[in-house]
Amino acid sequence: MILVGHVTKEGSIAGPKILEHLVDVVLNFEGDRYGGFRVVRAQKNRYGSTNEAAIFEMDEQGLRIVKNPSAELLAERQNLDGSIVLATMEGARPLLVEIQALVNPTNFGYPKRTASGFDLNRLNLLVAVLEKRTKLKLADKDIYVNVVGGLKLNDPAADLAVAMAIASASAGRSLDEGAVVFGEIGLGGEIRSATNWQARIKEAKKLGFTYAIAPKVHKDKFIKGVSDMRQALIDYLQ
Repeated sequence: MILVGHVTKEGSIAGPKILEHLVDVVLNFEGDRYGGFRVVRAQKNRYGSTNEAAIFEMDEQGLRIVKNPSAELLAERQNLDGSIVLATMEGARPLLVEIQALVNPTNFGYPKRTASGFDLNRLNLLVAVLEKRTKLKLADKDIYVNVVGGLKLNDPAADLAVAMAIASASAGRSLDEGAVVFGEIGLGGEIRSATNWQARIKEAKKLGFTYAIAPKVHKDKFIKGVSDMRQALIDYLQ
């Protein structure tokens, strides 16, 4: 028997749920069409957790498992303004990825906001918080954000890294090479706690980073805690 269905733009199986009910496991295969990593996520799993992800890369021999994705994602990184290393979670796996931002003056009409691998609505919200809670003027700037490696981030703790990348690109200041960043940003500019923060720190230590800019609520010698976004920009962007 062959069952045929299709997937909506949101990534869910279209129509009645009969296809999902008939099977034990539903896997999503995601990735950039022209390169980067491929991520396999479980959307449904009757026999295990859906909070897992497998990361693959396509080469001449076909798909291969990426044993150390953090190291490969950061292999070509240059420590310039607009570049921030984020400690994120891909399922239950900690992962270090580079967030890049570019800020240019708007030449024609309405300023442009573009995001690759990051939710555009969330980007617009972070830009609004940056303007309201700091002295940055972004209303007449085009802003481009890119998650290196073709990954798509759904982690709320990516907020602080994206905001610092935008501020870094706007001010022309870079972050220290040994720093990683994570934390969720509230509408008041406050930095909120992140899930699985111990795993994020462990991954950062493994790759030789020296400290993390993270929510102040997390108590660890490796963390330089920040309570609000303005403090993070003033203290750590050089």
